[in-house]
Order: sequence, then structure tokens, then C-alpha cells
Amino acid sequence: MSEPALLATGLRKSFRQGGERIEVLRGLSLEVGRGERCAIVGRSGSGKSTLLHVLAGLDDLDAGQVRLCGTAISAASVGERARLRNRHVGFVYQLHHLLPEFSALENVLMPLRLGGVSRREAETRAAAMLDAVGLKSRCAHRPSALSGGERQRVAVARALVGHPNLLLADEPTGNLDRENARQVFELMRGLSRDFSVALVVVTHDEEASDGMDRTLLLDDGVLEPLP
Repeated sequence: MSEPALLATGLRKSFRQGGERIEVLRGLSLEVGRGERCAIVGRSGSGKSTLLHVLAGLDDLDAGQVRLCGTAISAASVGERARLRNRHVGFVYQLHHLLPEFSALENVLMPLRLGGVSRREAETRAAAMLDAVGLKSRCAHRPSALSGGERQRVAVARALVGHPNLLLADEPTGNLDRENARQVFELMRGLSRDFSVALVVVTHDEEASDGMDRTLLLDDGVLEPLP
């Protein structure tokens, strides 16, 4: 049996605020199978972004372990974490973080080039992914010439162009209106299914749970299933 896309066990993470230590994650565990789609909801400040950052190896843990496709990213060096993320993880943020001086195509192909893929192959794969998110005709446009919804679609294409096993999305529609938010959520769910990519979305929007396999509530540092 293959390893799950994500296996997190006993995660603990705290921060010092003034003279007080605030415990954000309290022994939290999470398993996400390959191709599974999971929404994590919770109030603002509940630690959703912190959870995604430790799952991706962007923040250190106080205790616990995170495994990506069977490899312990939490125990890896900084360089090895970066390699594991490049190989296994796509990340979509609330702000698209596109580079303004580059076209949509150039923004999407950048992770491939950083991973050593040739320019020609990177352009071909980036164009195909932009087509998959409905932006075939917008490849040459810079972010300033795209709408908010289009920019976030480019960000989704960039996150998926390397064919990761896991897509992590941190409030990916927080800056979009209701209709664009619905379209981006539908897009991520559909691409997760089409490409067999595990999807974990953290959001305060409980409507994001529509069409997901599971919805969990992050409250007081632990995850609980929602009906």
C-alpha cells in the first residue's frame, strides 16, 4: 500500500508573545491520502496558516513529525526541505505572489526552471497548465493586465505545474468576490481530481467544504471533524 500524500503526527507549535507562551498547535495529527480533498476551517487567528507552514516545512515544530509521501520533511535540513517541497508540494497563498515584471507563462514556468527543467519543456508544460485553468489566451499578459480571479488562476497553475502530490492552499480566495471565489474553489477541486493531487485548503469560509471529501475544524490547537 502506498504512503499517504501527507502524514502529520503529534504536531506542537508555540510562539512567545511578550512574557507569555502561546500554544497554537496542541498535539495535532492529520492524514491525507493521495488524491483526497480536505478543507480545514476555523476562526481568524486559530492557527490555520501556521498549520500549513509546518506541514510544508516552512516553519519548525516544537514536537511531532510531518511526512510527505513517506519522507519526514520535519527532520530534514533546510536544503532538503526545499527539495522535498519542489518535488511534492504546490502552494497557493491568499495573495497570488506573482512577479509583476514577468508574463503569466513566465510566472508559471519558473518553478520548473528552478528545478532544472529545460526552457523549451518548461514553456510547453506551463502553457498546458494555463490552458487547464482556462487562461490559454492570457499567457503573454503580465499580472497587472489580469483580473483578480485570473491572477489567482495563474497562481494555481504555478502550484500545479510540477505535478506535486500535495496542493496546500492558504485562504486562496480571501481577496476575491463571492463569484470569483466559487470559481477558484471549483477549479482547485477539479484539478485535484483530474491530476490525482491531494488538496488541503485552510479557510474561514465554510462554503469551501462543498465538494470536498472531508472538512475539519481547527479549534484550540486540535482538529475535529465537521459533519
